[in-house]
Amino acid sequence: MKLLTYFYDNVKSYGCLLDDYNILDIPSLKNTPFPNNLNEFLIDFNENITNLSKVIKLNKFNTIDFSKIKIDTLIKPNSFRDFYAFRRHVEAGRKSRGLDMIREYDEFPVFYFSNHSSVVGPGDICLFREQFNKLDFELEIAIIISKFGENIKAKDAYKYVAGFTILNDWSSRQVQMKEMKLNLGPAKGKDFASSIGPYLVTLDEISDKSIGKIEDLRYDLDMKAYLNDSLVSNDNFKNITWSFPEMIERASYGTKLFPGDLIGSGTCATGCLLEINQTNKTNIWLKNGDNIKLSIEGLGTLESTIKSID
Repeated sequence: MKLLTYFYDNVKSYGCLLDDYNILDIPSLKNTPFPNNLNEFLIDFNENITNLSKVIKLNKFNTIDFSKIKIDTLIKPNSFRDFYAFRRHVEAGRKSRGLDMIREYDEFPVFYFSNHSSVVGPGDICLFREQFNKLDFELEIAIIISKFGENIKAKDAYKYVAGFTILNDWSSRQVQMKEMKLNLGPAKGKDFASSIGPYLVTLDEISDKSIGKIEDLRYDLDMKAYLNDSLVSNDNFKNITWSFPEMIERASYGTKLFPGDLIGSGTCATGCLLEINQTNKTNIWLKNGDNIKLSIEGLGTLESTIKSID
């Protein structure tokens, strides 16, 4: 299924995309136990998905015209961990700076916590002047957790996953480069916005694209980024070094994961202007009015436009 959150007739709701033109509005279903928003839907996700599948098979409901909705942020994440899972991206950045690869990279997947309160959906990204300093996009894929878990083993990890979505982890590189010298990881350089969406795509939707064993499962999905309709990035999800099961095992070690937790993959190869500039010896950054489209096969397209506040 493809689940989404949206405004219809100025009322916020959520539903299931049936095809390119029709949406099943879940809260409007009569005599059903479904909650009023996608965050609550995640709490009993497996049961809710099973019941929703039964409703769809009966085909006794009205639909909403997709062209009449405005897509909103999928969920309000409880937390946001972002990993560093594409080795080629890490290698390219270090090589361009004359640095060898970090030995510890192959020991465990590493992540940092970002601002879950700044997660937004498709649409305008409104920024202040300082945030425009070497402004960058990041082409990533993310999962949303659907079940409480602690010390989860990689072989069981996907039992805790609601599905995938596209992630754009915006970065103000000039701010980030200065603060990274203090060895505490990115903070204000990433604090202002991270975009997700447009859909939460359940695992069965892309099962025919799966590769490998369950404890190391990845997917053959093309990943592309367009700047003002020009292709600037191209990679594939199957090239990820640390799989999501391995990331989940690491993230849940000694701590709890909760329904609604957001976990990002980190930038794919060529998936940001920083890497592109370092590799090609260019100096291209995002500016006011630029349009960014991130497209991942099977997951849709996440589109954003840069706007200046001051």
